[in-house]
Amino acid sequence: MNPHATQVIDVLGGTAEVARLFDVRMPSVSDWKRDGIPHARMMLLRETRKEQLGDIDLAAATAVRRGRRAKPAKEVPHG
Repeated sequence: MNPHATQVIDVLGGTAEVARLFDVRMPSVSDWKRDGIPHARMMLLRETRKEQLGDIDLAAATAVRRGRRAKPAKEVPHG
């Protein structure tokens, strides 16, 4: 579980309320409690719910972005 994401969801009124807010299904929001809140959703919350979420570590509540890993270094031929 991601306790920071869970705290954000609880402060916003719970799973059902956050699902309504973002027009997604409740199981998706439940997944956010485990994986973190998707980056784009968190960007919106940072702008629209600053005062409600002021004491929560929002970076820790944000999901790691998929597909954004560093590319492996190319092997340099020896010789």
